[in-house]
Amino acid sequence: LVQRWYPHTKRYMQKKKNIARSLIFANPSRNSSTCGSTTLLKGETRPWGNYQVLHIEKTFQVKRVEVNPGHRLSYQLHHRRAEKWTIVAGEGIVTLDDREIVVAVGTVIAIPAKTKHRIQNNGTEPLIFVEVQLGDYFGEDDIVRFADDYHRK
Repeated sequence: LVQRWYPHTKRYMQKKKNIARSLIFANPSRNSSTCGSTTLLKGETRPWGNYQVLHIEKTFQVKRVEVNPGHRLSYQLHHRRAEKWTIVAGEGIVTLDDREIVVAVGTVIAIPAKTKHRIQNNGTEPLIFVEVQLGDYFGEDDIVRFADDYHRK
């Protein structure tokens, strides 16, 4: 018997809430931990907040990113990957090629490769989003920074 998940049915919505809850309450203070059935592979603290790698494959990587209130990521681009951000908690402003977009829970932002981008938390609570990276290389050295509040190169 194949079980289908139709949007807006009670079971479908509960499943979505459970997945979002597991991403929101993941413990970012450890390099590897377990959150429900999700194993968090690697995490790092940054001046703006933290991130956890949730899943890695050859052509994609999934992260949980948390931006502290009043902070923002560097204005940057990547040559070898595109990204898709889904906001799961908080609110903020995304800058895409010098255009500002207000984001809140449920907003999805598509960032093509070689597109300048950043996200800022202008709220009072942590801004949390799920980042899906698509490409052939996901190293932190595939970052070209144009502006950075923390003076990183």
